[in-house]
Amino acid sequence: MRFEVEQKFPVAELAEIERRLAELGARIGPPVEQVDLYFAHPVRDFAQTDEALRIRRVGDESFITYKGSKIDPMTKTRREIELPLADGAEAVRPWRELLEALGFRPVAEVAKRRRTAKFDWEGRQVEIALDEVAPLGSFVELEIGADEADVQSAKNCLASLAATLGLGLGERRSYLELLLGKTHPPSAVG
Repeated sequence: MRFEVEQKFPVAELAEIERRLAELGARIGPPVEQVDLYFAHPVRDFAQTDEALRIRRVGDESFITYKGSKIDPMTKTRREIELPLADGAEAVRPWRELLEALGFRPVAEVAKRRRTAKFDWEGRQVEIALDEVAPLGSFVELEIGADEADVQSAKNCLASLAATLGLGLGERRSYLELLLGKTHPPSAVG
């Protein structure tokens, strides 16, 4: 089973993080716009089970992603299954129709401007995302893909990199949870 080991950090501004990453040898790619459409399950409350189902659009590419429950209280480590959809803007429409026909309903859309870098840290390849999420602000995400037996080692690697970058307290809530928390009472957060 494959896990996504991730930590997210709110930051006041991304320029200082970019500078520190450049000093470490990371090359940050150009910005891309990502739009994530999240769905509610017809009989299971994803807010209670801490799961997520989304369709992500990045230019002409689209993906459907299931994220399982977080497995620890400090990071956003969870099982992730991501499958590519056909290319092109129209690829999302039939998948959305299928999900809605099965009883899933759209909850919210999260749009972000993301720049990424991949580089080696302590012998591991780390993916770094510099995100600007309206209206939530700026965030840095650190991520490593790991097998179940390797999760703790991946978490230690991310903690070390976060400390080196001077990142503060991590944020375990997803952008969707943060967005809904800003616009809905806390009981509605999914």
